[in-house]
Amino acid sequence: MLVVGLMSGTSADAIDVALVDWPEAPAAHPFELVAFREFPHPESVQKEIHRLAAGDLPAVGMLEELIRLDRVLADAFADATLELVAGAGIGLDRVDGVASHGQTVAHHPEHGGSLQIGCPARLAERLRRPVIADFRRRDLAMGGEGAPLAPFFHHAVFADPTENRGVLNLGGIANLTWLPAGGGAEDVVAFDVGPANALLDAVVSLATGGRERFDRGGARARSGQPVSGWLEELLSDPYLQRPPPKSTGREHYGLAEARSWLERANREGVPLQDLLATLVAASSRAVAMAWHDLTPSGTGGGGARLFVGGGGVRNAFVMESLARDLEGVIVESMEAGGVPADAAEAMAFSLMGRNALCGLPNQLPQCTGVREARVLGVIHGGEWRRAASVAP
Repeated sequence: MLVVGLMSGTSADAIDVALVDWPEAPAAHPFELVAFREFPHPESVQKEIHRLAAGDLPAVGMLEELIRLDRVLADAFADATLELVAGAGIGLDRVDGVASHGQTVAHHPEHGGSLQIGCPARLAERLRRPVIADFRRRDLAMGGEGAPLAPFFHHAVFADPTENRGVLNLGGIANLTWLPAGGGAEDVVAFDVGPANALLDAVVSLATGGRERFDRGGARARSGQPVSGWLEELLSDPYLQRPPPKSTGREHYGLAEARSWLERANREGVPLQDLLATLVAASSRAVAMAWHDLTPSGTGGGGARLFVGGGGVRNAFVMESLARDLEGVIVESMEAGGVPADAAEAMAFSLMGRNALCGLPNQLPQCTGVREARVLGVIHGGEWRRAASVAP
């Protein structure tokens, strides 16, 4: 089955589009990544997404902006899909479905809700193909966290019968998945660890007046020194102390938090590079703390392997910090496991969309805190799939 996966992550820097050929059966293997591309958001759109997510808008215009961006992003998702599929030399009528995560602008599991925009009904009308979306809503309705969802893909693709493995996605938020050797889906543990790029990118953007959107390669952070008191404060964040299942996002680690840290650094005369070094150290050590909490004594150290994906994998300083803090663990890019690091999240939603179209469960209940696995996602424009299935 050919299924497109669409993802715009917490950083809101680009739309990731993956076209994957999956078996029309419960198994994920063998699969083929037919095509993948990143379509950067215009800087103006990224800022608009971040402002909306931060609630940094006049109350009178908030709902209007939400509705406007919902359509803007739907059209951007459609344009990206059309360009990718055309570039792959495949007719759109051969695509069985399009699985869209959308763009998260609010995630509040404590209230039983999460909001992704990028109108799936508009997307389905533009593409004339079934669109699977709203993956988080049913899990939240069941009393779950609505996240993380990617561990379903991690287990299907990366689990190994003889090697203990982990998967770490470093997007705006760091998500960690533990895959014990030979374990079944019920043995997987996964949760949102804490901030990865969200605070780093926002601090750089604020400090440079938007001229820079991230710390390329971690060069600024590498030239600084962590502020020990601040590092302890960051690591004592109550969210980090909560046991899983748990999830978080920009409502906790977003623009407001980044602005608070930058203003504090300016007041206390702490150089930007030292603030960034502190944020990198906090993120890396939080991952290490979570890893050692997850892995059974004697199995998570030497010989275990951690596959890393997301934008953070391109930050050499972050990767070096992880390797240092996870002594004895093999830390490497997802490419070593057969999945392009930048494509992993879009591929994850492609697989979840495949399952939704086939009526197969596509979640790991223990990772989000629900009792049983269900089929997540709402199919928009399903009549096009039915019409194709009965065509002569």
